[in-house]
Amino acid sequence: MAKKKENNRSVEKTLWQSADKLRKNMDAAEYKHIVLGLIFLYMVIGGLA
Repeated sequence: MAKKKENNRSVEKTLWQSADKLRKNMDAAEYKHIVLGLIFLYMVIGGLA
């Protein structure tokens, strides 16, 4: 169980690092539009599937 929890933390850390690389020096106000757009697409695709 501890190994699974450690693996989840590793994945979470990797995802945060990837998001930071993608965002770079972008202002949070600009970045939120990208994130909200991706969430919207996810919801639309999930609704169609």
